[in-house]
Amino acid sequence: MNRQENERAVARQIAELPLLSSSASQLLALGAAADHGLADIVRIVKHDAILTSRVLKVVNSAAYARAVEIHAIEHAVSLLGEDMVVTTALREAAGLLLAKRLTGYAAEAGELWRHSLKTALAAKLLAPKARSPVNGELAFTCGLLHDLGKAVISDYLEQTAGKIRQAIEQGRFPDYLAAERAILGIDHAEAGHKICRRWQLPAPLAESCRHHHQPAAAERWQGLLYVVHLADIIAMLSGIGTGADTLQYRLDRDYERHLELDEAGLNSTMLAVEREFAQVEDIFC
Repeated sequence: MNRQENERAVARQIAELPLLSSSASQLLALGAAADHGLADIVRIVKHDAILTSRVLKVVNSAAYARAVEIHAIEHAVSLLGEDMVVTTALREAAGLLLAKRLTGYAAEAGELWRHSLKTALAAKLLAPKARSPVNGELAFTCGLLHDLGKAVISDYLEQTAGKIRQAIEQGRFPDYLAAERAILGIDHAEAGHKICRRWQLPAPLAESCRHHHQPAAAERWQGLLYVVHLADIIAMLSGIGTGADTLQYRLDRDYERHLELDEAGLNSTMLAVEREFAQVEDIFC
């Protein structure tokens, strides 16, 4: 297929994606709401029997080493916190999409999900360091979703990974994003934005997909977007990327204007991300 045909095919595939479950949609939207609490999360989870079962399974897993088994969903939500409940809901609702093998990026099944989860953990840890207020739970959710578009466009990039890497090394493309656009007429950031719109998710989530590689281009939520941008880079630097495109993007050094983060702070954040990821990797990955 040529570029125009590829672009139309991607658009059709996005339009045909199943909608998220009502509970997953509500939980993802809740993170973007300024005023909400654990009671709102409990209310959503309690009306979804499958999600309730999954949350209880997570809270009673070996990773959390509970001395007493937890049976009440209110207690489970308070122990796990919003971010882990959202992770459980998204894994349940869109797990097949996020865990698929990315053949176009030469990435094995599960690599996209592992990278997304690590980015989410990094984003939550970076949020308090933003110079303008950034909600940590919202940053976490944006981190989970930021590379969503790769799950769709990967199928149209088969057998291109080596050629793209070579073209970047030769200076023909500034980064992987530009190569995706040249081949497909759309890149994974824009595809992710379209998926969020398809799922009717709040604007900050959609914009974090669209601008996580180019946060300076965004008109709103720049503090949040720089947090997700740097979190994405931290996840890749730790060795968890999504295949051939790992570290094939430019770091926007303007993050230093948006985050109070020196070299020591960056190093300590990376260590904290490793600790938190090690705790939840076996549960969710």
